Amino acid sequence: MAPTARDEAPHREGGPGRAAARPRSPAAPPEGPLPPLALLPVAVLACATAALLLLTADRFGYFSDELYFLVAGRHPAWGYADQPPLLPLLAHAIDTASHGSLVWLRAPAAAATALGVLTAALIARELGGRRPAQLATAGAYAVSPVMLQMGHLLITATLDIFLTTFTTWLLVRWVRTRRDRLLVLIGLTAAVSLQIKFLGAAFWAVLLVAVVLAGPRDLLRRPLLWASAVGALLTAVPGLLWQARNDWPQLAMTKVISQEVAAEEGGQARFLPTVLTTAGLVGAVLLCYGLWRLLSAREVRPYRFIGLTFAGLCAVYLVVHGRPYYVAGLFAVLWAAAATGLQRLRPTRPRAWAAVVPYVASAALAVQLLPIYPVQRLAEPKGDGLAKESVGWPDLAASVARVYRELPADKRRRALLITDRYDQAGALDRYGPALGLPRPYSGHRGYWYLRRPADDTAPVVFVGGDARYLRQFFTSVRKRGTVTNRHDVRNLNWGAPIWVCEGERRPWRTLWPRFSHLNADSASDSSQP
Repeated sequence: MAPTARDEAPHREGGPGRAAARPRSPAAPPEGPLPPLALLPVAVLACATAALLLLTADRFGYFSDELYFLVAGRHPAWGYADQPPLLPLLAHAIDTASHGSLVWLRAPAAAATALGVLTAALIARELGGRRPAQLATAGAYAVSPVMLQMGHLLITATLDIFLTTFTTWLLVRWVRTRRDRLLVLIGLTAAVSLQIKFLGAAFWAVLLVAVVLAGPRDLLRRPLLWASAVGALLTAVPGLLWQARNDWPQLAMTKVISQEVAAEEGGQARFLPTVLTTAGLVGAVLLCYGLWRLLSAREVRPYRFIGLTFAGLCAVYLVVHGRPYYVAGLFAVLWAAAATGLQRLRPTRPRAWAAVVPYVASAALAVQLLPIYPVQRLAEPKGDGLAKESVGWPDLAASVARVYRELPADKRRRALLITDRYDQAGALDRYGPALGLPRPYSGHRGYWYLRRPADDTAPVVFVGGDARYLRQFFTSVRKRGTVTNRHDVRNLNWGAPIWVCEGERRPWRTLWPRFSHLNADSASDSSQP
């Protein structure tokens, strides 16, 4: 939306004819009109990004987290073991309204990514970026691998990245205008973020330290800031109470994620290289230059706290073995700082081509992370690991159904389905009923909290795990099948054993707590939460 006269005159607060109650801080950026917004080209770029994501939305299948959200949303609660309640409830509502459409389910992710493109351009404009700088920032967002990959999925990271990007725009705008009503919007954004992912608390903690160190300290004297912060925290109280009643599984998940990153994702040595890789070819260069400008350039001194926030978050996640994409919500403001710095160069045709070619190359590389290729390509050893986990869910259900149908009729009527991992249970919940399968159970992560088996004796068809683990709970454990898929894709479910277990050693009310585990492998963590 184009700025109004009140937007462009930060010395007027509260309407025409009313003088400002506070003098501007010496650290505030200079007053003056903003450059025109490059609305048409940025909007075209945002719409093209959304169209690409929607066109590829149903090419393969559900991602593991999406399957879990669909089930969790049918069990409304103030909280879940591994995230707040908003995304599961949203996923379930969309799935119900769209009759199971994967395109509609992922439409919010595509919309958030497209809005992120627009917000990136707005950040560049707030920093004084003219049309080329706005387009450069929006383009970096659109061709960033992490933005496209997350924009393809309805997961917590997708919305968290956009909400952090939107928050940085509001903060940059407040620094320029000192319009305190923006603090209310910041509080509302924080409240929504805390209903999607508790990770936002780390962002605000580091941001607060950065403001204390580098300013603008005037921000900390605004009553609306603290009132908005209290409001945001109050919205998180029900979820925190749920966590407290259930012994804080979210904290336990933090430890599990740290272990997974250290063991499977390269740990600390690969954190910073992966941050640059996820930013993209152009994005990595702009990221480094933008961070340097925010930390050292005099003309963007009022925004130094954002550069410190990014550096601080990287340090925190590096130490605790966080995932590199946790800092992606701050990419846009660093790209904007870089683009506005580069606009001082005199435009020439060679420089224009030198700018366009890297963007084209970045786009060509980034789109490879979307399912624009035949699914058979995932059968290759070097196939995209994330995409592999979106393939084979109907085949998993069919593999389990074959074992289930081999049970004698009297046992089949009472049989239970239990899976080692939550994604397997989500797949059986989605595709199993059409094959005559009962609703599954799982002890994995948040799925364990949804429901438990009744205290009656029944055979169990168990997916995953191993015989030694299962013999803790049953007197008879027999392997009766193996999970495969028609595309021969070697993903996490390929080769998973299917067991028929009988003779519970104890009633389910005693056994079920022992099934709970947070690690992907039940045998490595069967502790009670």
